Amino acid sequence: MARHCFNFDGGCDLTTMGANWFVSYSYYLYKDKSHINWKNISTYDTRISVFKRTKNFHKFWLQQILIMNDKRLNTNKIGLKAKETKEMARILLE
Repeated sequence: MARHCFNFDGGCDLTTMGANWFVSYSYYLYKDKSHINWKNISTYDTRISVFKRTKNFHKFWLQQILIMNDKRLNTNKIGLKAKETKEMARILLE
């Protein structure tokens, strides 16, 4: 079966990291070092590597995350609700 990728620029890379993970790690880096939900997954080292090489997409992805389906965002494994993820994305875009 083919792998699902988000249907926008850099979507497969964002899928590799996970939208919630991406926002969580971005929030940790740029806003609040005490936010560590992104560490709740064992593959965070690999995801950080993808994060670093995709910086040109980050602002665009944050904008896309704001319009994502809340039910899908709620299926993450790092303990964030869609509302929290979207609020962090809004703050990061300010």
